[in-house]
Amino acid sequence: MPTRISFTELDALTDRTETTTARLASGDDGWEDGSIIPGAAWERLTPPEAELLRASDENPASTVLELVKGPLDHIAARATIAEDPSLLDPLDGRAPATFVGFTDSDPGQRTTTIDWSTNLRIGIHVDNFDRLPILHRTLARRRLGINLGPGPRWLIAATTNVLDACQALGIEDPGHYPHTDDLRAYIAEGASLRLLRIRLDPGDAYIAPTELLPHDGSTVGASGPSRIAFWLGDWPVGLVASLA
Repeated sequence: MPTRISFTELDALTDRTETTTARLASGDDGWEDGSIIPGAAWERLTPPEAELLRASDENPASTVLELVKGPLDHIAARATIAEDPSLLDPLDGRAPATFVGFTDSDPGQRTTTIDWSTNLRIGIHVDNFDRLPILHRTLARRRLGINLGPGPRWLIAATTNVLDACQALGIEDPGHYPHTDDLRAYIAEGASLRLLRIRLDPGDAYIAPTELLPHDGSTVGASGPSRIAFWLGDWPVGLVASLA
């Protein structure tokens, strides 16, 4: 089940998307040993590569990545969200959305997610909010992430999902909980992982199956810090206007 992206404007997607490979950290300052780090050499995603990622009506909404216009005024949201996130409804009443938090990131961070118990970056990973096993993993809620600015940031997403990694590792137990460790083992056994880097300007957002999709954020090349806020929900594709 490769990554699938819902888009209508091919140029709009390729203009904001680059691709590279990944490697495992080994003694890298600031990262957990064994974590997955994006390569440093990014190349623009080509139209044929983008077409291979295009979602169809046969792909369940819960498995599709969308790039969407941030439903909130990012300046007002930035000032408010830390005070009372319950005041913010990112979908304007069109569907329930459960707020799960926000992250502030300085510019220049190759990956942004940190294990605060060790103060080390965990690299490319999968989420486990819903803790669904392999058998039901595609039923997990998707995550809405809105860049509240003031700087740009990037979503990094793999073109292979965690179920593919588990299958390649020979994990057959339907009750197994896919984990970031499975992704790391997948690469350690010699598999390659292709990554996408998708630009999100202030007010831009994504809706992604982050419990299937290996991912992280990045602020390399950003002109300033940014705050990103997250919600979870069961949303149909097309609920929010597309960026691409």
